[in-house]
Formats: sequence, structure tokens, C-alpha cells
Amino acid sequence: MTTDAGEMSLTVDELAARAGVTVRTVRFYGSKGLLPPPEIGPRRVGRYGAGHVARLALIEELQRQGMTLAAIERYLRQLPSDLSPHDLAIHRAVVASWAPDAVETLSLAELERRAGRALSERDMERLGAMGVLVADGEAGAFRVDSGLLRLGLELLDVPLSQEAILAARKVLLEHSRAAAHELARLFRGEVAERDNRDVRDLSAHMHPLVVQALLTTFQRSLREELSEWIRGSGAG
Repeated sequence: MTTDAGEMSLTVDELAARAGVTVRTVRFYGSKGLLPPPEIGPRRVGRYGAGHVARLALIEELQRQGMTLAAIERYLRQLPSDLSPHDLAIHRAVVASWAPDAVETLSLAELERRAGRALSERDMERLGAMGVLVADGEAGAFRVDSGLLRLGLELLDVPLSQEAILAARKVLLEHSRAAAHELARLFRGEVAERDNRDVRDLSAHMHPLVVQALLTTFQRSLREELSEWIRGSGAG
């Protein structure tokens, strides 16, 4: 649900359904200070926004990585209090990259429950084209890449054609693979003479650092490119 100004406005039940958790879980996180309190609307009903959705997704991702509640509290305390939903989503992407790919088999009903909305045939086609899901052998079931699901759902509302999204995906895959190849070659030279355990430890430590560096660099570069394009458009 959205307000007249276009901002997301959810009840606690809608927030829980959107995040794929129980209402009790949402309230528990709130009691621990992991989620900021909702805005109180008419009839004293709490309303949650996009920031709550993004923060809850980050908490759930941290839990999936095996972090304890105390560790999650420490992690969240280190984050700036004014992070936007976009910034929280980037943190979640970095955290999700620490783990191997996770594929789940979901029914359409469960998929729509996690999406918080009905999914049209065109939506399903776009999610399939983005590599988020494929039809399972069982009728009405889909194999879903959990790491890509939330991003794919957000892209459904982006005013870009499916062709543009697929072309962008191809560019990102090609360049990320090239960067990964060059970084792996560089690291191999550094660990060539080390014990296998040292190599595994270095890989475990470097993975989140490299992903964070790539995200930061990409954000900055994209921001600069868009700013130049906007200035050029204004001048024309």
C-alpha cells in the first residue's frame, strides 16, 4: 500500500507478509531496537515504510548468515541512523554475497506472499528472463534464486523495457566476470607459495571486502556517468 504522496505505508501484517516473516518476529525485532518504531496513523495504527522493509530484509539476511542476535545488534549499531532504503539494500547485497547461492522451490502463492503483491504473467516472464526463477518440474512450482528475488521484484517497477534490463544484465555479467578473473589472477600470485588453509582463510576474508569495494566503485562511477549525462541533456 502507498499514501497519496506515493510513499509506502504498511500495517504490521503487510510488512510481515512482504518480508516473509511473522508479525511476532517484526514486533520482537522492534522490542530489541533492531527496527525503528512505526509512525502512528489514524486510529492509533502503526504504519511502516520502505526503510522498515529494507532494514528487516537486512536483519533476515544477517540471520541467514548465522549471526546471533547480539552480533546483529552490534552490526546495526555501527550503521548511520539516516541510511536510506537504497543504502540498506546495498548493505544487504554485500552480506548476501558472503554466502553460496541459495535456491528454493516455491509455489506461486508463496512467491506472491513474499512479493507482497499478485504477479502477472508478464511479471513472471520478466523474473524468468532476469534469472530469478525457472519453472520446476512440479506444476505451479518455481525454483527461485533467493539472493536475486528481492532485486528482481524491485526491478519489476522500474520503467525500463525487458530488452533494456536484459542488456544491462549482460553488460554487468561480462564486466564482473572480467574483474573477477583479473582479481583472481592477482590473488593467485600472492598466495602461490602458501598453505591451502592460508589460501582458504585469505579468500574468506577478501570476499566481502572485494564485493564492498566493487559496489562502492560502481556506485561512484554510475553516479558520475549519470550526472554528466544529466548536465549534457540540460545543456542541449
